[in-house]
Amino acid sequence: MNNSYLKKLEYEKILNILSSFCTTYIGKKLSLELTPSNKKEEVQILLAQTNEAVSLINRISLPPISEIENIEVFIKLLESASCLSCKAILSIKHILEISNNLISYFSVFSKTDEYPNLSIYFNKLYTNHNIINKIETVIIDENTISDTATSTLASIRRKILNTEQNIKNKLNTIIHSSSYSKYIQENIVTIRNNRYVVPIKQEFKSEIKGFIHDISSTGSTVFIEPISIFELNNELNNLKIGESTEIEKILFSLSSMLFPYTEELKNDISLIGKLDFIFGKAKYSNSLNAVSPIINNTKQINLIKAKHPLIDKDKVVPININIGNDYSMLIITGPNTGGKTVTLKTVGLLELMACSGLNIPCKENSSIFVFDEIFADIGDDQSIAESLSTFSSHIVNISYIVNNSTENSLILVDELGSGTDPVEGASLAISILEFFKEKNCLTIATTHFQELKKYAITTKNVQNASVEFDVENLKPTYKLIIGIPGKSNAFEVSRKLGLNEDIIQKATSLLDKKDIDFESLLKQIYNNKIQIEKEKEEIDKNLAQIELLRKNLQKDNLNVKQKEIDLINNAKTEARNILLDAKEKASKLINQIKEIENSSNSINILNNLRNEITESIKSISTDINTENFSSKPIQAELIKPNLKVYITNLKQNGIVISNINKNNEVQVQIGLIKTSININYLEPAKKLQNDLTVSPLKSNNRILKTKNISSEINVIGLNVEEAIPIVDKFIDDCILAKLDTARIVHGKGTGKLRSGIHSFLKKHPKIESFRVGTYGEGEMGVTIITIKS
Repeated sequence: MNNSYLKKLEYEKILNILSSFCTTYIGKKLSLELTPSNKKEEVQILLAQTNEAVSLINRISLPPISEIENIEVFIKLLESASCLSCKAILSIKHILEISNNLISYFSVFSKTDEYPNLSIYFNKLYTNHNIINKIETVIIDENTISDTATSTLASIRRKILNTEQNIKNKLNTIIHSSSYSKYIQENIVTIRNNRYVVPIKQEFKSEIKGFIHDISSTGSTVFIEPISIFELNNELNNLKIGESTEIEKILFSLSSMLFPYTEELKNDISLIGKLDFIFGKAKYSNSLNAVSPIINNTKQINLIKAKHPLIDKDKVVPININIGNDYSMLIITGPNTGGKTVTLKTVGLLELMACSGLNIPCKENSSIFVFDEIFADIGDDQSIAESLSTFSSHIVNISYIVNNSTENSLILVDELGSGTDPVEGASLAISILEFFKEKNCLTIATTHFQELKKYAITTKNVQNASVEFDVENLKPTYKLIIGIPGKSNAFEVSRKLGLNEDIIQKATSLLDKKDIDFESLLKQIYNNKIQIEKEKEEIDKNLAQIELLRKNLQKDNLNVKQKEIDLINNAKTEARNILLDAKEKASKLINQIKEIENSSNSINILNNLRNEITESIKSISTDINTENFSSKPIQAELIKPNLKVYITNLKQNGIVISNINKNNEVQVQIGLIKTSININYLEPAKKLQNDLTVSPLKSNNRILKTKNISSEINVIGLNVEEAIPIVDKFIDDCILAKLDTARIVHGKGTGKLRSGIHSFLKKHPKIESFRVGTYGEGEMGVTIITIKS
């Protein structure tokens, strides 16, 4: 699109803001070079990329992209098989690390089709863990190679340290010697020309045999290398040369590892920059609370609550624009500084943003058309150098638009026909608009001319619009009202500002009667429209409050349901605690029964305990949310003894063991427990993981005739938490039946159930020993227990 029109719509300001959301120099460059597309398919892909990036940010977080250095020079060195410096290698390592981090960031979605437009970038990234790890172990920082890089380097550096220490020891002996102390300027060892020296007073320089390497600026000190360390200094320099040579070898080795991957590195840099740019668009979108517009094929613009992106989002007044459906031309009238030009720029700028793949600040379901060109004649382009007046500059622009626009162009014209005689200017403006209308261009124009208001009223496919003005406070509201032209406010504003009433009346009398009637009619229509708009806003506000109330009621209803669930869970917890208390009492009674096992009193105690447990559970059952009856209860006439049922308030299967009583209750056996249940809680039995249902006959045998208990229990299919209480009860029954040994069948499986049961048996006070089964007994799937006598 023409750069002059982009500039008029302040598109470059959008790009500057966008670049600030990018991290890398490539992302910033792509942002500043971004241009709108006039191809629908391309625009849809660009918007899809932005939306996918917004989704990823919201679902995960910002992508791990950091600033990268421009390494084009380093890659060229690699392509010519040259050796890189530590700094260059670390810069390349940083590229590989960012690629690796981005691959990890996207790995959750790499094998899905959720982000097809971004996956083509993420999936092409290259990383190399071996190279990254190798560089990390060899290079410490931009100036340091690790001692452990090679054994040769480690050996050389040890020799360097030893040699330096020998030199320092000898020099320290000299400077601290009583024979030489009077010659020494300072008791320090220093370095000149990469050789260790001592500072000697100028007048005693001939007293120390050696080589002078430097003289102080004052001339009072000479730096002498004593002849006694000459060979050691030579050796040290040779070692350092060897160190440099070895470092060169190491760096070349690392560089050679990178030689085959120059294309991958260039590709990584490009991909990182592109992803940074796309996610920059997503971050900008989030900052604007922007949405992705619908791309239509019907040459329409429908912007809902659209905001100018360069105006403070807390101050900007949103506008609604709908053009291309019932009309293709919109003529906006109203006072100066009332928002007419802002409206033009808002429409044009949001179009440009959308066609650049940027989300736009408006409400969902806003829609745009991808135009082949957006023409804008906005602002005063007068040129002294070219002797162009305001009117002339406008005509030059309009001429270009007339000659280059097509039926798929969007035309935005500000103050059409201004800058010349009003009568001629209005006639020319109408003629220009007629041309655009016949060409079927979508056009939005602003004007002050009353003739254009009348033109819009009387011409098909043309619509009036106005920007609201608060006469009382002499301030524009910036609200756009489509359907009516802006009324003249000159006399009202003059009156509010204190202009003499006689002058105003005289001015009114000079107007043509038709003009007065027209303005009066406009005023009436305008006022009615304003009233309707206010009522509509009030209705929208009330509807919003009603919707909020509905959501609050829905939320309250969910809270009530949650409280019901909590009450049931609390009741179950209380029931479990009571059963545990009963179990503890039962254990104490078992000890007593062993002492008086042949007395009738033991049976009475057992019966009392059973009744106590039954009553406890019964009281809990009646307390648990009696309003939550089953949605599909069993018909009363079908409920008979021995019927298997599911108890909805206890979430357990059981067996009916009595007929229905006068309270609509039946006795139900749940495992070893009997309790009364209202028939409204009964449904057909379900298949549960931990089904404690037993037949009444078997239950009676286990409770009342424990001496005939089976010596085996099967807990296959249960988890440890479910199996332990059953095994514990089984051991109690075995003790009552005076069994010496018993079998627990738990299956082999993963071994977790067996380990859990064994851990329990180790701590059980009544278990003397236990072992897994032998061949023929079930082996690892069975545990044989020995009970203390």
